[in-house]
Amino acid sequence: MHNIVEVKGLTKKYSDVTAVNQVEFQIEKDKIYGLLGKNGAGKTTIMQMLTGQIFPSHGEIKVFGESPIENQVVLNQICFIKESQKYPDVFRVIDVIETAASIFPNWDQEVADQLLEEFRLPLKKRMKKLSRGMFSSVGITIGLASRAPLTIFDEPYLGLDAVARNLFYNYLLEDYSAHPRTVILSTHLIDEVSKLLEHVIVIDQGEVLIDEETDQLHDYGYTLTGTKKQIESLIKEKNIITKSTLGTLTSVTIKGPLSKKEKEQIQELNLDLHTLSLQQLVVSLTSRKDGELK
Repeated sequence: MHNIVEVKGLTKKYSDVTAVNQVEFQIEKDKIYGLLGKNGAGKTTIMQMLTGQIFPSHGEIKVFGESPIENQVVLNQICFIKESQKYPDVFRVIDVIETAASIFPNWDQEVADQLLEEFRLPLKKRMKKLSRGMFSSVGITIGLASRAPLTIFDEPYLGLDAVARNLFYNYLLEDYSAHPRTVILSTHLIDEVSKLLEHVIVIDQGEVLIDEETDQLHDYGYTLTGTKKQIESLIKEKNIITKSTLGTLTSVTIKGPLSKKEKEQIQELNLDLHTLSLQQLVVSLTSRKDGELK
C-alpha cells in the first residue's frame, strides 16, 4: 500500500463554526510529515479524525485502507501522542509504560528503557505529579517505543529544554532509519524540525495551503527589500503574500519561483533578496488577513 492515509472532502463543523473545510491529502508509507499551522488552524481536529476520536461532518477518511472509526485493526497500528493526554490519577510512569507495552504490537522495550534512562524519568512517580517536561518525555518514550506504523506527535515536547528536544530528534531519526514507519509531527517549532521533514502540509483556517515535498519548497517564497519604486517595477503580476513599508524601504514576500532573468534584475539593482525558511514561509502564508493565496 503506497498511501496509508487518504482524505477526501474532509469537513468538521461545530454548530456554526467550520473547523475543517473540504480538506484533501494523502499520507505515504514510511515518510516523515509536518502538519503545520497556527493554533486553531484545524490541525488537532484533523488528527483526532484520523485516529477515530471524533467523527467528520462530511468527507471520507481511509487509514490503512479502512475507516478508523471504531476499527480496532486500524487503531492498533496508530500511536497518537498529544500534549493534552489524560491518564488515571493513580497511574505512575511505570503503569503508563506497561499499559502502552500491552497495547502496541510492535513495542520495543529496549527503546523504552533507553529513553526512560535518558530522560531520567521517575518510574514510581504519579503522572499528575510530573513537571510539564517530564510529562512530555513520557509521551515521546511511548511514541518512539511503540514502533507503530503510523505515529503522530501533536506538540510532543512542551516544557522540554533544547537538549531534551535534540535527544528526541536524534532518537527519532535513528529509529526511523532502522525501522521505517510513517510519522506526523505537528509543532510550532518549525525551524527545529524542518530538517527532519520529508513532506509538509500547512493548514490555515481549516483549509490546506501547502501540500508539498520539502525539497520543492526551497523556491516557494522570497523576501525582497528595496525602494518602493524599485520593488514596484519588479512585482507586477507577482503573487504577493505580504507587503510592508518602513520609511523609504518596501519589503515584500513573494510566492516563487523567480526566473533567472528576474534574479539578474534584482542583482543589478542591488536589492536584498532572501529565500524564506520553512518557518518564515508558514508564518507569512498564515498571517494574511484573508487567509488565502492570490
